[in-house]
Amino acid sequence: MDLKAVHVGVHRRKRRKRVGRGPGSGHGKTATRGHKGQKSRAGTEFPHILFEGGQMPLARRIPKRGFNNRFAKTVVCVNVRDLERCFQDGDRVDEQALRARRLVDGQFDYIKILGDGNLTKRLTVVAHRFSKSAVQKIEAAGGTVERLS
Repeated sequence: MDLKAVHVGVHRRKRRKRVGRGPGSGHGKTATRGHKGQKSRAGTEFPHILFEGGQMPLARRIPKRGFNNRFAKTVVCVNVRDLERCFQDGDRVDEQALRARRLVDGQFDYIKILGDGNLTKRLTVVAHRFSKSAVQKIEAAGGTVERLS
């Protein structure tokens, strides 16, 4: 009878592998860790997430260019031309109104109104920042400007 062909069956509860409990267990001595090497040592279960086995990491192999200021404020810009196109005479233009008409979306710190285009409608525009030309065009059309802090 061939020992490899013997079916051991399906067990309802598999016994836990007790490693490092002497030679009689079959998992003594190296406790299934093999001989030497990084993974045979204690405290090396997971190396650094970007560790590449001593090879120069990808983040250091690729050249770096430019500058990224992660503390900079995010400013979203809206032109006077867009206000003319999307709002009616006498409307109040604030963040909620701009979001409703999809002129701004996502996360940002400031809304700035720029003066590109023409404005003929009387609007109350509420924003954090305004360009000089935008203020002139809004007030020339009879509208008002409200600055948020």
